[in-house]
Amino acid sequence: MDIFSHALYGGAAFGRKNIRNYILAFLIGMGPDLLSFGILWAGVHLGFSNSPDWSKDHPSMSQIPFYVKSLYEITHSLVIFSTVFLIVWLIRKKPLWILGAWGLHILIDIPTHSFSFFPTPFLWPFSDFMINGIEWGKPIIFIPNVILLGFLYIGLLVLIKFKRSKLKKVPK
Repeated sequence: MDIFSHALYGGAAFGRKNIRNYILAFLIGMGPDLLSFGILWAGVHLGFSNSPDWSKDHPSMSQIPFYVKSLYEITHSLVIFSTVFLIVWLIRKKPLWILGAWGLHILIDIPTHSFSFFPTPFLWPFSDFMINGIEWGKPIIFIPNVILLGFLYIGLLVLIKFKRSKLKKVPK
């Protein structure tokens, strides 16, 4: 899935408590892609890396620096996510649900990435098993995704407006 959809789903699912939580969940939803491709993008724009050729559907994997693949494996693994989530839970003595935006990112990527470009290594480092999904840029995925996000955010705005109107009616 594209990075902005991940951010929007993460924010909607795990950041509804307040604006601070929304922004944090939004960023955590982007996190796995920012920590792999974002570093590549920054390196290209700062002159440290060569830009892959994006003129075709996908650049050749030989054009992608090794560190991007390594970071992608770490950030897109349900094993790593679960381990971090449990460690944070043990330290805090309660779950930090906002981290769920990271897990949701991985779950969304599993069926929306294909073997042709960065399939999701969700069982890494224990297994190389991956699912050959349908690429998120294809209309069969992209269009329903945009529609779903539209309905989701319209629903959230209606819910916020409803809650605010109920708060105004509470007697003092």
